[in-house]
Amino acid sequence: MKEITHRQMRNDSGEVLRRVGAGETILVTNSGLPAAVIGPPPEDVFSLLSAQGQVRGALKSPTTLLAITRRKTTRTTAEIIAEVRGHG
Repeated sequence: MKEITHRQMRNDSGEVLRRVGAGETILVTNSGLPAAVIGPPPEDVFSLLSAQGQVRGALKSPTTLLAITRRKTTRTTAEIIAEVRGHG
């Protein structure tokens, strides 16, 4: 496993991510101590997130989205968001 400093990671983040994307795992140190390990994601990210409890199943089938009635409006998206946030 290659080792780089926190400063190297910060200054060369693009290159670090290219290396990780190519399959390399990198140990990042801070003041000489291990701080993080950066590696490529597993092949099935969805299964990993699900196992960690970060995904929940859909409540309804996605086909029910087709039944949603679209509405037309003359308001802009910004106006709608401002209203929802209580600014409008």
